[in-house]
Order: sequence, then structure tokens, then C-alpha cells
Amino acid sequence: MGELSGLTDRAAADSGLAAYHWDIEQDVISWSPWASQVLGCDPETVSTGRQFATLLDPDNLTSRYDTVMRGGAQDAGGGVPFRIEYRFMPQGRSGRASQWLEDQGRWHAGIEGRPAHVFGTLRRIDERHRQDQQLSYLGHCDALTGLMNRGRMMESLGGAMAAAERENSTCSFMVIAITNLSSVNEAYGFEVADEVILAVAKRLARVARAGDAVARYSGSKFGIVLNNCRREDLAFAAERFLGTARESVIETERGPVWALLSIGAVVTPFHAADSAMAIARAEEALTQARTQPAGDVVIYEPSEQRRSERSCNARHAAEIVQCLKENRFQLAFQPVVDGNTGEPVFHEALLRMTGDDGRIVPAGHLIPVAETLGLVRLIDKVVAEMAVDVLTRHPSAVISLNMSGTTATDPRWYPEILSIIAKNRDVANRMIIEITETVALGDLSHTIRFVEELRFLGCSVAIDDFGAGYTSFRSLRALPVEYLKLDGTFCRELSENGENQYYVRSLIDLARSFGLKTVAEWVETEEDARLLRQWGVDLMQGRLFGMAELTPPWSEDVPPARQTIAGFERDLEGELAKLRRAITLLDRAFPGRDEPMRPAEPSFADLVSDTAQRRAR
Repeated sequence: MGELSGLTDRAAADSGLAAYHWDIEQDVISWSPWASQVLGCDPETVSTGRQFATLLDPDNLTSRYDTVMRGGAQDAGGGVPFRIEYRFMPQGRSGRASQWLEDQGRWHAGIEGRPAHVFGTLRRIDERHRQDQQLSYLGHCDALTGLMNRGRMMESLGGAMAAAERENSTCSFMVIAITNLSSVNEAYGFEVADEVILAVAKRLARVARAGDAVARYSGSKFGIVLNNCRREDLAFAAERFLGTARESVIETERGPVWALLSIGAVVTPFHAADSAMAIARAEEALTQARTQPAGDVVIYEPSEQRRSERSCNARHAAEIVQCLKENRFQLAFQPVVDGNTGEPVFHEALLRMTGDDGRIVPAGHLIPVAETLGLVRLIDKVVAEMAVDVLTRHPSAVISLNMSGTTATDPRWYPEILSIIAKNRDVANRMIIEITETVALGDLSHTIRFVEELRFLGCSVAIDDFGAGYTSFRSLRALPVEYLKLDGTFCRELSENGENQYYVRSLIDLARSFGLKTVAEWVETEEDARLLRQWGVDLMQGRLFGMAELTPPWSEDVPPARQTIAGFERDLEGELAKLRRAITLLDRAFPGRDEPMRPAEPSFADLVSDTAQRRAR
């Protein structure tokens, strides 16, 4: 037993574990053999709780003592579990050595109900902590400039807008674009373009006020959140940022380069109710600014054109209701092909509708209106039913279908979709559900639940329009999805857009690090496809490989009636197999008889006839 105990202790130490017992009343810690391998110091130097506490980093958020003595939990007889992580400094707080420990176990109460004994283990987690820190950094900061990334900027903008509303003040948001970056890419290459981006980032950060947030918005764009900034202040602020580009050329390894900037801005809460709307309207203003000479600033203002669009939306709403009533929605199928072979792997089912004049037209323009009015739930249900019907009639079909954010994050409604799939579970493994990135990562808890239910039923799940919204690395890791579909706006004309190339490469590398397959949308030229293959994209979709067609692309077609007969025959085969097994068991139960208890076995034709008669009755 002694030898076995020694082997167990050594195995625990080699696995990076040290066990301990802490007698709180006596303040004595007893350590398992080989604990020094984990602690990095002589266990005798930490034989009390007080000694151990002196070797903890004072910046730790918590400690074992705080967790046990101040946790507030009650021991019902089986002990109270705990798990914490902290930084341990075996040479003392003045020493340079440190390591991260995971401390977990149970504490047990004494007679008075207070913690009296702690039994636990320590594990070194330096590498895991380093990876978590790196992920956290990547999730909040841009790797090139060190500025906030888009996701962190969204959080900062949301916080600034909430503060402005509480204080009855205003804040502003601007998007600054380096308008000549594609020219720099073509003339000097991506390395020089990165130098320009980094130089502009430093200049913008230098002139920003304390408390204002500067972020790398995308490849050539920066977002700036301006706290307590009124419209009359916004023009002065924009001029300050534009001045950073005019002050001097940027010296690069290939020579001096000018950075030309354009700015789009919006004042909140007057012209944006939330951060997503603020970004959209700043982008709208930037689009207008980029049509004018470089160095121009456009501040968003409401327009008559947008009011006209709202009137158009009302007409679309009536059109949606009519299509639902008259079953005028259809599915068209666009191939999604293998990145290397070009062979179709699955098809995306895209919604089409029959217009008043009988023409078949895309229905995508109706979805935003349907989401606003809540009608998209009914559209999603119709699409799910049509998809199941297609998969049932075409045994070789594998299709993906889009699910709206309204449905994917509404626990009162998405069970309707799950119910449709559950009733047809035999086709679920040929169904891929697409959820947009902004929805998936914006309402994570409900999305995770919906995705897990889909996976349980056998469906695969894809994040659609990835890269168009804000990306949280930690949140993405929590979602059990198989595919990332890269937003088509970044993949179209890819060979002509250097900033999009940077962004798409980064997204493909990100997906690969998470073990996810990538799908590039809107691929239109062979040159774009070549770049995507070179970067390791898994699947591609777009005009180059085929447009969406109403005619099903699968050769096998099982008509509903024939399918019913085929299913009926399969059921009968199963019943016949059960009957044969029962007869075999009866033969074994009575081995002494001269003749086995085997009635005349019915033929398959007899069974079909008999079962058909019973079902008819």
C-alpha cells in the first residue's frame, strides 16, 4: 500500500497536482509529497494560511481565504465546493518568479457552522492562463495598432450613449477612413499599408481627448467615441483629427506616403437610438463624404429620401401578409462548393416570392420590414416547412437556410422551428441553420440555447455574415457551430481591395484556430477564388459557381406518394424482423420439443396485405 501511495503521489505531482489539508482553527496546512514541484518552493515555508497569503499577488481578485471565509455559503453536511485561480509568487512579492494556480476543493464546517477544514488540490495553469490572456487581448484589441477592436468599440459606444441619456447630454461617434489605402497597397504592398495604418492610429490616439475611445474599426477605418460632444463641437473635433494627416507625410521603408482621410459622424441620441444605429448612420455619412474631395466631413442628418423609404416599407409589409396568405413563397437553391474541387457540398435555400404580375423575384428586401413588424417569425416557419419538404423529397439534398435574429433569440417562438425539425428528425442531419453574426454574438445566452437544441436534433449551424458585426472571441468559442460564412461585402472584388484582403485573411485564420470551416460568399471571379484557396478557405459560394435556381439540382426525386409507400415498406420490414426474433426466442425457450414452436412464417406479401387491411379498418 505504501508503494501504491507513493506512486499515486508521484503521478499527481507529474500531472501538476498538489493536494493539501488546511486546518483553519489551528491555521496549519499539510501538503502532499512532491508539492514543491507545483508550488515552486519548500512546502514548509507555506505551512500556514498566513504564510501562504504573503506569497499571493496583491492584485489577485480573490484568494482561498476570501472564497472560504467570506463566501457566505452554508455547509449542509457534504462540504461546500469552490474553485478559484490566482497568481502565486514562490519567492515572495519582491521576487520575479510567479505562476498561476488553479485551487479547487471543498471546505467543511465545524460545530458552529463556520469553515473549519479545507481539502483541495493546486494545479499549475500558466499556459492556459497565457492563452486566455491572449484570447482576451485579441478579443478587445487590434493586433496591429493596439487600439480597441470593433467589438470593444461597440461596448464603449453603448456605454457612452447610456451615460449621455442618464445625464441628459449628448455624445458623438465618427468613422474615419484612410481613403487612399488601396492605392498604397497597389504601389508599395501590404507591409507599407500596415505602416500607414499604424502611423495614423498613433496620430489619432495622440490628439484624442482623455476619455474618448479610439478603435480600429476595420482594415482602413477607425472609430472614435466622443463623450459629451454636441453637434457644434463635432466639426472642430473632426478638423482636429483631419489635421493629423495634414501635419506631415508618413515615413515608410519604401519612402514618404500621404494618408488621405474622410470622416462620417453622427450625434446621439438625436439621430441614433443605439450603438448599431449610430454606426450605421456614421457609415452612411462616411459614404457620402467619400464621394467628395479627400479631407471632407459629413455629419448625419435626416432626409426626405429616408422618409420615402419608410413609406415603401409599409407597402412591403402588406405584400408580406398577402404572400403568406396565398402561399406565394418559394425556395431557390444556390450551390456552396468545395474550395479546392469546385464540387457542390450543399446548397443554400434562398427565399423567393411570386409577384402580383406572376414573376418570381427575390424576397430579401422584405426581411428587414418583416423583422421590424414581427412577421419574420411566420416567414421563418414557412421556410423551415419548405426546407423539410425538399429534404424529404430529395434524399441526396443537403441545404442551408437562414434563420432571422428575431426567431433565433426568442425562446417563446424558436420552439416552433425546433418542433418542425423534430417531427422530421431523419432529415435534420442534412440541414444547416444560418444565424447572422450580430444576432449570434449580440444575444449570446438565447443563441447558445437555440444552437444546442438544433445540434441535439442533428442539424449543423453556421454563423452568417461573419465580419460584418462585432466579434467577441470568448463568445465565439462558446458557440457550438461548424461553419463561419464570411460576409460577402468583403469577398466581392477581393483581388482589387487590399483592406478587405487583410480582413478576410484574418477571419480565415481566426476560424481555423477555432476549428471551424469557412464559407466565402459573393465570389465572382477566378482571381478572387484563387486568393481564397491560397488562404485556406474551405467552401465558396457566388456567381462564379452558379446562381440560385428554382429547379432542384438533385437528380433523385421521391414523390410524396411513392415516399409514403417506401416508408410503409420499411415499417413492415421492421415488423417482420421483430417477429423473426420473437420466434427464435421461443425456440430457445422450449429446446426439448421434437418440433420447434414455429408457426408458418408469413410471407412479406402476406404481411403487406394484412397490415394494409388493418390500417384501412
